[in-house]
Amino acid sequence: MTVTTNTINLPSSYGSCPFTPPPAYTAAAREAAVTRAVLPDGTACWLVTGYDEVRAVLADARFSADARTQGFPFLSAGQRELATAKPSFIRMDDPEHARLRRMVTKDFLVKRIEELRPGIQDIVDRAVDRMTEGRSSADLVADFALPIPSLVICLMLGVPYEDHELFQSLSRTLLDNRTTRPEAERAHAQLMDYLAELAERKRQHPGDDILSRLAAREDLTDQETASLAFLLLVTGHESTANMTAVSVLALLNRPDQAELLRQKPELARGAVDELLRHLTIIHLGLGRAATETVRVGEVTVEAGEGVICMLSTANRDEQLFGAADDLDLTRDARRHVAFGYGVHQCLGQTLARVELQIVLTTLLRRLPTLRLAVPADQLTYNKDNIVYGLRELPVTWSADVTHSSAGAVSR
Repeated sequence: MTVTTNTINLPSSYGSCPFTPPPAYTAAAREAAVTRAVLPDGTACWLVTGYDEVRAVLADARFSADARTQGFPFLSAGQRELATAKPSFIRMDDPEHARLRRMVTKDFLVKRIEELRPGIQDIVDRAVDRMTEGRSSADLVADFALPIPSLVICLMLGVPYEDHELFQSLSRTLLDNRTTRPEAERAHAQLMDYLAELAERKRQHPGDDILSRLAAREDLTDQETASLAFLLLVTGHESTANMTAVSVLALLNRPDQAELLRQKPELARGAVDELLRHLTIIHLGLGRAATETVRVGEVTVEAGEGVICMLSTANRDEQLFGAADDLDLTRDARRHVAFGYGVHQCLGQTLARVELQIVLTTLLRRLPTLRLAVPADQLTYNKDNIVYGLRELPVTWSADVTHSSAGAVSR
């Protein structure tokens, strides 16, 4: 592919607003739905920024999700190692992708997740109790946003929560675009070994959990069992934790919207979808590689060329979402692509939605005076991470108005 002078260098630098995509991506989206781009290693690819075009690519089997496909775009050597060494089913194409995904689909069906709602509510209430006991300030990331999804996914998978510091540390290493290939190899091997050993223990002493059911299957290799558990564990806590913290910050930045959700918790379902659309924490997009020559918008993508689908700009496409840069919790944002699109759409999206609905309504109800403990411009972000988020979120509240855990989240 020939690279022109107006090519965007990836990844692009962030602007001053923490809730918007890097300005270069936004500018590219205004000019065209598909733009030339250059990866850090000098390889050229296509940047797909328009809503319709992003959905078209993600729904087209001629664009491979297999990271081993010629032309697949990577933003770092560490990302390449994570995606190609021992790929999970999200880095496979059908029929292999469908075969492995079906093995865990039932655990993430809407009915099953709704049955977990009371248990998740209890986890969230206990997290608020611990965070507020005897104090009026905390780091919302470490004390609240991280523990909740970690506890939930550990319970579902059958992973001992006492090991959470290990898998959280390894996950951060693997999701950081600054991670070198040797670092990624070590972290990947360590986490896979841990899960393989745990799966073996589950075979001997099974429980009522996903890993026990996977370990008992005769049609899965040990490698496939560990790989499935790896994917669910890493994605099951990291993305929801980041989305929780950034959502709280966005609501603190818009007290009118926070008050609206506090007064009308029945808006939670739609509000969470609007936050997912507005924030879209997969800022670096989803990679694909063309296996045939395909027309995308006004551009012809040749076989062997890579594309990166920018979910963040697609979710701010003015042709679909009017005043797209505004956060409006009453907006119908159900058509957003924050979870991707097509056969690879995020398996855990229902779980993430339910967790966020409960977390946000509970926090607003029980801590109505919640506010930042530091100036907003002092906050630091995981800008080099595949999943965008906050490193920490210092908050404070008036201890005398902390509500009890009584009360239910609107269904």
